[in-house]
Amino acid sequence: MIALLLFLTLFILLLLGFPVAFTLAGVSIIFGLFTFGLELFNLLPLRIYGTMNNYVLISVPLFVYMGVMLEKSGIAERLLNAMTMFFGGLRGGLALSVVIVGTLLAASTGVVGATVVTMGLLSLPAMLARGYSPYLATGTIAASGTLGQVIPPSVILVLLGSVMNISVGDLFVSAVVPSLLLVFAYIVYIIVFSIIRPEAAPAIPAEERAAFKGDGFYGRMFRAFVLPMILVVSVLGAIFAGIASPTEAAGVGAFMATLLTAYERKLNLKVLREVMAETTHLTVMVFIILIGATAFGLVFRGVGGDHDLVQLIESSNLSPYAFLAFVMLGIFIAGFFIDFIEIIFIFMPVIVPVFVRYQIDLLWVGMLVCMNLQTSFLTPPFGFSLFYLKGVAPPQITTQHLYRGIIPFIVIQLLVLLAVAFYPELATWLPKALR
Repeated sequence: MIALLLFLTLFILLLLGFPVAFTLAGVSIIFGLFTFGLELFNLLPLRIYGTMNNYVLISVPLFVYMGVMLEKSGIAERLLNAMTMFFGGLRGGLALSVVIVGTLLAASTGVVGATVVTMGLLSLPAMLARGYSPYLATGTIAASGTLGQVIPPSVILVLLGSVMNISVGDLFVSAVVPSLLLVFAYIVYIIVFSIIRPEAAPAIPAEERAAFKGDGFYGRMFRAFVLPMILVVSVLGAIFAGIASPTEAAGVGAFMATLLTAYERKLNLKVLREVMAETTHLTVMVFIILIGATAFGLVFRGVGGDHDLVQLIESSNLSPYAFLAFVMLGIFIAGFFIDFIEIIFIFMPVIVPVFVRYQIDLLWVGMLVCMNLQTSFLTPPFGFSLFYLKGVAPPQITTQHLYRGIIPFIVIQLLVLLAVAFYPELATWLPKALR
């Protein structure tokens, strides 16, 4: 009963809007004092120090730094302009360029807020000015901006690997095929939409594209494509080739992002100060929630909550896959109301022992959870990508445009999630092949 009350109290307070980090820690400490007495204050620091000594988690601030620094470099703007003209001759070409750029930025930054804001500022006014449907424009930008949650190097995958006690490198490799499948599905949807409603996704006039292909065209294309690819290859190539761990590769990525910003002549003391401040802010947000989640995990396990949950599920005669479906549905619904970080730190420590007891492949489960958590950025009312985009959208873009525009992309994500659920090889084949 104590474990159940702990969980319910926490969930109700989160839904009421209390700050997540302090709710996690505060509720857990109150319940822990009733359960362990003052001995709690001997146990809790040891657990927190153990978490903060986790070598894998060092990659979180490094990947965040890499993403923020790349945003300041101006590379994203140049890449988007180049891709717009490259695909401009096709109907829906602007939307296709947003998806491709979102994919490349996801593979080189993984920071959703930066990607959505950058593409919202650069491409949304251009798409609207050329007569694009506001639903297609907003949906494409919001969905493409969240690809950083599933395409490595993803902070979600780093946190999942840490919480689930599985290799982050294996999770990165496992995410390659499902993420490419998701990108392909987005592209197919945009092409079909453009065929059905050509007036809502017009092509760029030939004269404008010809003007772009004037003097210095190849130099501009080289700078637009090659510089981001250098960063992607230096980070993911080192991990996939087994040269570096994800943490070491994050350090390489942070260093390369700094060099690229210097190459673009954008690196100065002001930019460095802004990058450091934003990196510190985002990192502290993640780790203060992690400390609260550590307190919650200590108390929940201390009162036998994990053992009780396993017994409850075994006595209910749920099959392993029925339990997996139940968990996926719960995470999807929770994503409407709370952030992915809280979902990882609250739900995963509770349910992982059950998956271990059922002997289900944790790598496959981690990939399913990651793809499910990606929808939490898009689902109203608290989809963070929608908030980011609304903040930089022109006045004529309403909340209704955002909510209606994102529905097809949420459906696509769920279909790809089902494909990975029914065909686990999509997530597990590549790691096994590389081994």
